[in-house]
Amino acid sequence: MPSEPESAVAAFTRAGQDAVTHARRVAGTALARNVRHREDNRELMKAYARHRLAGGGAVEPTPRVLRGAAARFRAACGLPMPHLPTEAELVRSEPEVPSPAARTSDEEEDFSQLRIMSREP
Repeated sequence: MPSEPESAVAAFTRAGQDAVTHARRVAGTALARNVRHREDNRELMKAYARHRLAGGGAVEPTPRVLRGAAARFRAACGLPMPHLPTEAELVRSEPEVPSPAARTSDEEEDFSQLRIMSREP
């Protein structure tokens, strides 16, 4: 730390300016990365729409090579590795249609005026 008051103020000012410059650089880098990711996402959405409109149907599951690379990256960075579904788990089966409930006959229902007008169940 400088012994003279003027040099201490100058050092403090220079440190503050360096911090502001660094913060601006980091913010600019983050903003540029965000813009690049948005553009990439926009292109992916367009490609997905073209694939769907061309009758491509469902999107192919993630290749094993990419899954392996993602697992290695997460392990190298110390990130948690969630359970990823297998290709068989990703394929949707036909949804089961529930059978219609058995309908009661009109004779079993009480539509009498006394029952409807009163508040008892």
